[in-house]
Amino acid sequence: MAETAIERQANAASRRKMLRTMTTLAMAGLLAACQVVPKSNGPATPPPPDRPADDIGPGLPTDTDRHRVALLVPETGPNADVGTAIANATTMALLDSRTEKVRITTYDTALGAAAAARQAVADGNKLILGPLLSEDVAAVAPIARAAKVPVLSFSNDSSVAGNGVFIMGFVPGQSVERVVAYARGKGHARFGALVPKNVYGDRSAAAFRTAVTEAGGTLVAVESYDRSATALSGAARRLASGGAMDAVLIADSGGTAIRAVPLIKSSGNKQILGTELWNTEASLGSNAAMRGAWFASVSDGLYGQLAGKYRTRFGKAPYRLASLGYDSVLLTVRIARDWKPGTSFPASRLLATDGFGGIDGIFRFNNRGIALRALEVSEVGAGGFRVVDPAPTKW
Repeated sequence: MAETAIERQANAASRRKMLRTMTTLAMAGLLAACQVVPKSNGPATPPPPDRPADDIGPGLPTDTDRHRVALLVPETGPNADVGTAIANATTMALLDSRTEKVRITTYDTALGAAAAARQAVADGNKLILGPLLSEDVAAVAPIARAAKVPVLSFSNDSSVAGNGVFIMGFVPGQSVERVVAYARGKGHARFGALVPKNVYGDRSAAAFRTAVTEAGGTLVAVESYDRSATALSGAARRLASGGAMDAVLIADSGGTAIRAVPLIKSSGNKQILGTELWNTEASLGSNAAMRGAWFASVSDGLYGQLAGKYRTRFGKAPYRLASLGYDSVLLTVRIARDWKPGTSFPASRLLATDGFGGIDGIFRFNNRGIALRALEVSEVGAGGFRVVDPAPTKW
């Protein structure tokens, strides 16, 4: 029978309160008999410790039969719901894969990502899944590197990848490159872009310039804006009058696109392009101006099945990033087939040229540690999204 256990590390002295919550997930046997209780509305973890967060307790007993893998996600604080969704998805992956070789222990990064990483290393974990936020990855990386423990993060910030850190997040540049190439293949040649003044916008703009050049198109204009309705309207109007163009990328949420598109089209009809941010906004088609727009993202086919199973088990819909937790476990289980418990994780296998498969389709890591994903292109319609160019199924 599959079993899910909760392990909490006792303190070395009676004066010491609990450092962090560790959720150890162990599974062996049939999926149908198992249930993981989702976080309730009450306190899910003990109150923060009154001692410094870097007070590391003694490690867990040695496990000679299973691989110790740490999951670093926020279980408390403003991102707790996302962290819980990822943790729940890793549980589902363990159950679905029916593995007996992998043991996952969860560490709360909201109590300090560096402290969580130190405890994970002290507990003998040979691989770290997570963290979620790029600043937490930066804090965890040197600790994991010193212990020769690879980090498989859920961040999409390519600047934190490399030197033992691999990122699984959906990097915006890949979505931009895919949709621009598709638009160019459909005859669009003159491109413009509307991007926010933030890290996501900067990276999208850089990827856009490169993608247009590589596709043989002409870059007409790129306009950016601060987070205000006035700034957005001004940037959209400048772009509309910035020269003849037949395709415009809006590297922002669907809600922002809805406000900007009428202004962009005021000087003539244009093909609207979007990024993976639109993936979860199926209601975009309720706005007539958005119909016919294209965007690139990972496939949602298998994710829909995962979301249904998640809803049945936990009583609510998962966050979209939960798929990263699920796929990270599938990857780990695949490598664990030939990985001897107690030995270092064979990080070189993460660079397999045939890559890996999962809920979000196929992916593989480049030599910088960034997950390269096979993306599909979808079109916004009145009834939702329609795939107009499927994602490749093999490299």
